[in-house]
Amino acid sequence: MYDKDIPSAVDEVIDSINNKEAKNRLISATGAHGIVHARSNSDFKSILNQYYFNLPDGMPAVWIGKLKGHHQMKRCYGPDFFAYLMKASKNENINHYFCGGMEGVADLLKIASREKFENNRVVGTFCPPFLPLDKYDFKAIADDINIARADIVWIGLGAPKQEQFGYRLAEHTNVSYIITVGAAFDFHTDRLVQSPAWIQKIGMEWFFRLIIEPKRLWKRYLDVVPKFIFFNLISFIRGDK
Repeated sequence: MYDKDIPSAVDEVIDSINNKEAKNRLISATGAHGIVHARSNSDFKSILNQYYFNLPDGMPAVWIGKLKGHHQMKRCYGPDFFAYLMKASKNENINHYFCGGMEGVADLLKIASREKFENNRVVGTFCPPFLPLDKYDFKAIADDINIARADIVWIGLGAPKQEQFGYRLAEHTNVSYIITVGAAFDFHTDRLVQSPAWIQKIGMEWFFRLIIEPKRLWKRYLDVVPKFIFFNLISFIRGDK
């Protein structure tokens, strides 16, 4: 898990692109859902272990990291990381490609990036249809990305699918970074309401989102929250780092 902050991560991404040091590096903004899934699914854990950065997307992951000795760890919230990097790269020779969301959302995000972040370097968009992973033609998707000469591919499909999607896509792309950012597409196109900063700070964003989308999220959080507590309790008992 990445143990610094968003500005540090963004600086490294931009510098490595400008210096042509990065090729198909994978970054995920990983919250409790992804962490829990990795604990119970060895294949998914193996995929996350091959990511260049796994950013701590939620405050509970930060608290656990600090308790384990990573005292400099800060929350690297996916939507904030997206916004910071789009702003920071607006005058750089860095091209972006958006892959995710419902039909039309990636195009709306392209507009939002221009209006909110003054970034006009979005060179392509794609909204994948809702399919099992083995039904996607990753080479065809990658061909479009490569032809567009993208440097960063942003994926917003929700965990754990987006991390698996990004991993499979990286087998065919010629980009610097593939970054999975969860609900950033919906937040920055104003399709979803973000929780107030104080709710995020106390680690209760999951509860806010549950109130906003109870039908979609209640089963997920009923499963994820107890398991996250249990797995980390066991980890402390074992003395895992």
